[in-house]
Amino acid sequence: MSVLVFADSSEGKFKKTAFEVVSYGNKVAEQLGTNMVVLTINTSDSSQLHTYGAEKIITVSSESLGTFNAKQYASIVTEVAKQHTATVVVLDSSIDGLYLAPIVAVNLEAGYASNTVSLPSSTSPFTVKRKTFSNKAFSDTVISTETKVIGLAKNSFGIHENNTTGSSEVFEPSIIELGVLSEKVERVTGTVTIADADVVVSAGRGLKGPENWGMIEELASVLGAATACSKPVSDLGWRPHSEHVGQTGKPVASNLYIAIGISGAIQHLAGVNASKVKVVVNTDPEAPFFKAADYGIVGDAFEVVPKLIEKLKAFKQA
Repeated sequence: MSVLVFADSSEGKFKKTAFEVVSYGNKVAEQLGTNMVVLTINTSDSSQLHTYGAEKIITVSSESLGTFNAKQYASIVTEVAKQHTATVVVLDSSIDGLYLAPIVAVNLEAGYASNTVSLPSSTSPFTVKRKTFSNKAFSDTVISTETKVIGLAKNSFGIHENNTTGSSEVFEPSIIELGVLSEKVERVTGTVTIADADVVVSAGRGLKGPENWGMIEELASVLGAATACSKPVSDLGWRPHSEHVGQTGKPVASNLYIAIGISGAIQHLAGVNASKVKVVVNTDPEAPFFKAADYGIVGDAFEVVPKLIEKLKAFKQA
């Protein structure tokens, strides 16, 4: 019996969520009185995971796994889980994780709880707390199957250091199932991604046009943040669809989410509600977003944002 954690990576480097799921898996293993096994695919330095309690690390390396493929990855996670008799499998709840986890659950005939936000409140019956109704509520979910699959919500448990020494071994899957193969993948480089960002600066139609996005990018640069936008903005072609956040776009669970010129449609709020602190800048004091905001500024973005950038630069210099 063991707890298996899949630590996700991109271009050989671990995502922040990898350290969080390992921290979480370590505590679940303690609760169950068992050991934790961590699986990585195509990573350059898996030893980093020892910092977060990983005693045994399984590494898989293959050129055919250079691009994420849910079916391929699921077959590997399944094989490792069976080999180590894993009763609990922990993954993140990123876009890739939400594709991957259900396939793993089917393969293992396991119950699956996505968007889990805390350690099991009970191990018999196995009960976890989850976000439900587009992050508007929580539910206590009992997983009654022998094997359990948990999808941990980003930024819900935190990253906890637990330095340990351990082993690392190379694993060669018996079969890498083939699904849809990618011939070409284009990635944006040199910018903070929405998935990994602690701070996200987002803007909407209140900016009046794509030519005014320079101040949003400058604010994001000062804060070391990712840039994002509302659905109408991406639909109009002002910004790429990869920056669209909300219920129908990318979910955001950052420490700080700054919304500029976004009214706050219910679909947008549902996708960003998991962010810990939300700051809103809007000229309309009746904008729905103010009801969900922790801090609000009623004002013209073209006046507020430049002053904010100026103050932040002065603060950083001091």
